[in-house]
Amino acid sequence: MSDQPRYIIVFKPNVTKEQVDKYAEEVDSNGGKVTNRYDSVLNGFAAHLPNTYFQNLQGDDAIDYI
Repeated sequence: MSDQPRYIIVFKPNVTKEQVDKYAEEVDSNGGKVTNRYDSVLNGFAAHLPNTYFQNLQGDDAIDYI
């Protein structure tokens, strides 16, 4: 998986920890790997993402920025 690009995904402030957990699970089930969680610093995580799943995340209303 180290050949996959690594991104930091930051969610909007109104997104709950449970919702972020669900996204993290989806990363793993779509061939990626969450490498760090930033629950206290940012509302998000860092992950290696396959390009196809990265494209799915772009434009998601829950995500502030990638």
